[in-house]
Amino acid sequence: MSEARGPESSVEPIAVERGASLWRDALVRLRKNHLAAAGLVALFALLVVSLLTPWIAPYGYEDQDLALGAVPPSGAHWFGTDLLGRDLFTRVLYGGRISLLVGFAATGVSLCVGVLYGACAGYLGGRTDALMMRFVDILYSLPFVIFVIILTVYFGRNIVLLFMAIGAVEWLTMARIVRGQVMSLRQKEFIEATTVMGLPRHRVLLWHLIPNTLGPIIVYATLTVPRVMLMEAFLSYLGLGVQAPMSSWGLLINEGVQTMENRPWMLIFPSLALSITLFSLNFLGDGLRDALDVRASKD
Repeated sequence: MSEARGPESSVEPIAVERGASLWRDALVRLRKNHLAAAGLVALFALLVVSLLTPWIAPYGYEDQDLALGAVPPSGAHWFGTDLLGRDLFTRVLYGGRISLLVGFAATGVSLCVGVLYGACAGYLGGRTDALMMRFVDILYSLPFVIFVIILTVYFGRNIVLLFMAIGAVEWLTMARIVRGQVMSLRQKEFIEATTVMGLPRHRVLLWHLIPNTLGPIIVYATLTVPRVMLMEAFLSYLGLGVQAPMSSWGLLINEGVQTMENRPWMLIFPSLALSITLFSLNFLGDGLRDALDVRASKD
């Protein structure tokens, strides 16, 4: 005897609201920050132009015309020429490649050293932390610029050694920031759970602690790049940075300062390019700092 089945009831699917994450909320807040968005667009445009410089530059960066000399901006030379008759627009484009390379490469070196050093100090704690941070304090007491100059003079004026030397003295603040973040995170429940599970220390450090400090790391990295670029410009101004025939914005500014009274275009255009880049990075860094602020997500 078969059982009687009632009519099947129609079940409507329940709409599940998609949860919000910290990174999604941060992206929304970053889009609302017009200065940060403009800085991101300008920085992206500068990076694209730097990558495409060999194809869009009207002249070679070594092309000289001594008979032409320094002439003001014109249709043939948009930014004018320098004392050797070289097209300044071309040299600004190639100089941007060097300045951005030094800025991002030196920041990358400082990130690798500072993040690992600070994370180890904060996670290990105790005497190890005290000894590691006393070493940082000793390096802080040294004059950074003089230290970079000594490294540059001792190892030679090489572009690779230049950003390595700058990055070698820019990791100290990053190490302190990461150490403070790790010291606060290691008391959290999810870190205690990894200890109970018996995970090795290096996995806890690399898989759980460092990924949860990415917010402050990204913000500080965007603020480190302009400082590194200014340091490279200062070293080039002293004659210890990029050497001719290569050019950077700092080297072009140094050449422009020497002739600024009679040939102001040699100073204006590389200074303007450097200023736009620095403003863009600072606006982006401030926007990321506000966007990644957890307290702002609760407003």
